[in-house]
Amino acid sequence: MSEPNTQQEFLDVMAECHELFAKKLHDYGASWRILRPSSLTDQLFIKAKRIRSLEITGQSLVGEGIRPEFIALINYGIVGLIQLGKGYADTVDLNAEEALKLYDRHAKEAYELMTKKNHDYGEAWRDMRVSSYTDFILTKIERVKELEDLQDNALVSEGVDANYMDIINYAVFGAIRLKV
Repeated sequence: MSEPNTQQEFLDVMAECHELFAKKLHDYGASWRILRPSSLTDQLFIKAKRIRSLEITGQSLVGEGIRPEFIALINYGIVGLIQLGKGYADTVDLNAEEALKLYDRHAKEAYELMTKKNHDYGEAWRDMRVSSYTDFILTKIERVKELEDLQDNALVSEGVDANYMDIINYAVFGAIRLKV
């Protein structure tokens, strides 16, 4: 058996996420452009809470498992980064090509951050429990809520964008670990 390759596994998950994002973009357009930051944070929150509920109860009444929710967190995290950069809109103001270009830019930034952190932390994520990724994601979401409530008056904290990036990266790790 060959050694795991984090960079390739990350890129594989991101390709899967990109494909799903493109399909949803086809079906719904960039309807997410109307989401205000707090609504997007709440969407991330309900996805992460669902993962935690599934981890604790082991039961899904709607038939979807944990991995699709990690994929959703990745895509909503990237949407969050796009929204931070562009602000929300009252109408859909991006076509699919523009949305995918922004998506790819932020996916690349997440990959670059993961590569740097993974180097410094020595692949520690591989020895963590998947449930810890969920808890860390929920913690990051709580931090985002607090930062949103402070309305740019934080004293020493990383910004919302850094928290979104961490959410994306933890969710990618979860998706990698749960790949069948």
